[in-house]
Amino acid sequence: MRGLDPALSRATRLSDRLLFLTGKLAYASLVRVLESMQPTDFGYEVRNLGVNVAALMTADMVRRRLVDLRGASQVVVPGRCRGDFDALSRDFGVPFVRGPEELKDLPEFFGGKAQRPVLDRYDCEIFAEIVDAPRLTVEAILARAERYRRDGADVIDLGFLPATPFAHAAEAVHALKASGFRVSVDSLEIDDLSVGASAGADYVLSLTEATAASCDGIAAVPVLIPTPPDDLDSLDRAIETLARRNRRFYVDPILEPIHHGFTASLARYREVRRRYPEVPILMGIGNLTELTDADTTGINTVLFGVISELGIQAVLTTEVSPHARRAVREADWARRMMFAARAMAAIPKGFSDELLTVHDKKPFPDSAEEVARLAQTIRDPNFRIQVSGAGIHVYNRDGLRTATDAFELFPTLGVEQDGAHAFYLGIELARAEIAWALGKRYTQDEPLDWGCAVERAPVDLTRQTEEGTTLAARRHRHRKADNDS
Repeated sequence: MRGLDPALSRATRLSDRLLFLTGKLAYASLVRVLESMQPTDFGYEVRNLGVNVAALMTADMVRRRLVDLRGASQVVVPGRCRGDFDALSRDFGVPFVRGPEELKDLPEFFGGKAQRPVLDRYDCEIFAEIVDAPRLTVEAILARAERYRRDGADVIDLGFLPATPFAHAAEAVHALKASGFRVSVDSLEIDDLSVGASAGADYVLSLTEATAASCDGIAAVPVLIPTPPDDLDSLDRAIETLARRNRRFYVDPILEPIHHGFTASLARYREVRRRYPEVPILMGIGNLTELTDADTTGINTVLFGVISELGIQAVLTTEVSPHARRAVREADWARRMMFAARAMAAIPKGFSDELLTVHDKKPFPDSAEEVARLAQTIRDPNFRIQVSGAGIHVYNRDGLRTATDAFELFPTLGVEQDGAHAFYLGIELARAEIAWALGKRYTQDEPLDWGCAVERAPVDLTRQTEEGTTLAARRHRHRKADNDS
């Protein structure tokens, strides 16, 4: 759901009068929602512009049909309407703003809780490791690095593999640097790190107390680790070695997998921060995201909560396992959300839905009873699909069908002879069933929202299609909109 529109963010006054534009089918529902919000700090009028489906409304349609504002100080249009409403604001002399996509979200839309900060700040850098770099061509390394950079990575880490030649390591570092990347090289072998550092790498991972002095001849920033991982005294000695040399460095107390020292390793990070309040810390999180069969969005979110509380300055993450394929992007969203929450001394709730990839906080805006009341008003043959806690609802003038299994519904629709229509309804019913089973918002003609887990093109609501209607209406011509003549 969108946050409060800037045009409505000013304090409303009792003298304000808001005009809500809608369609025939949503009119009664909108009135009920507004009545449930009483008392409000504004007066309002709800006006039906003469279309069946409010989402099919466009800026051009509003310009032609809205002949009298009747003293309105602002006009609120449905959230999915397309067109340039800034132009309408100029033409009519009052602000036109898009409301939320769902009517049930209007109370939050007008409340202060709906105002979400811009998540444009963070204080933890992401090192994204290309684990199989020795097996990739330089071109493939660059392509992977570009994707990681788009997803939020600040540094590209080239991993050396044991007993695996990496003859083109220097060439890969040169190519990445030429493309504007900061680069780290990752190996326990000093010779590997020297090759990378000589080629211009910015960081070398990882040095121990036994190898810390080896950084004397390189400009790259080293990352120090304890050996073995539970020996923090060895890390102290490595830190002392570099501190005497006035070298900049990071420390990584090493995050262990679950049941292999995970809890103790978290305590090590806390202890290192206690001993060294100002020393930059890096946390490698792949041992948890890669080695736990659970969705990485939740793992990353919790880890970045720890990272935020401890003031950890960098993470090293990987995307090796297919289930961790969005780890870099998830880390980017998690660090931004935690920064904002910490800055506001708030719990990390209400800042973004990008990490809610599987379930939604408010999946079913309408009850089965509300859907049934709406279904009784339908007088045309076009199918509407909604989802409530009770299941999937399909209705038109011939009645309402409800089930939790799309296969149970399909034979009742009578579209077997219309291939295009059957194909469309099959897709929509499948989406609806997934939404009901997982607890996700479903909106007919719209893809399910999987947050940052999937690639998705931004939707430009200011752009109208060639037909002056929504893209959904153009794709699915069986959904007949009112003629706008």
